[in-house]
Amino acid sequence: MASSHRINRRDFVKVVTATLSGIMGVAMGIPIIGYLIDPALKVQSSEAWIPLGPLENYPVSSSPTSFSFTRSNINGWEKTVNSYGGFIIRQSEDDLQALSHRCTHLSCSVNWVEERQEFVCPCHNAQFGLEGDVHAGPPPTELDRFETKVEEGTLFVKFPAYNREVEGLI
Repeated sequence: MASSHRINRRDFVKVVTATLSGIMGVAMGIPIIGYLIDPALKVQSSEAWIPLGPLENYPVSSSPTSFSFTRSNINGWEKTVNSYGGFIIRQSEDDLQALSHRCTHLSCSVNWVEERQEFVCPCHNAQFGLEGDVHAGPPPTELDRFETKVEEGTLFVKFPAYNREVEGLI
């Protein structure tokens, strides 16, 4: 006589409950694991064209016009917002330059001093000419430049993917 293995009601409920719990755990666990891992797998491009507004806001002049913008960076669940700025120099209709406002010595903000026709860093008295070239002080290089373009009357600067100012290497 063939023996049949009969399962009692209590063991049946245990097996069904364990099976259903396992299926629900896997169904809920996969999205949760995906949610936890996803921010680490995302690649955020830091290079972008930043609109500064109408070109007419930056007149042809022997003095630079300052600008500023903010960029947000998402690292996992942490979001940081950094401010950047610089100066637009327009000496003619076709001659347009954008210089960073960060001194290349220790990243202090430089100011334009009209009387001296120079950018001056208040930290260590670094001095830069209108073109961003070093006139005096400890800076190792000239002021960083932003690439510029004009589209439909709007001035844009290119925020680079790699920049000493961004990486905090100065």
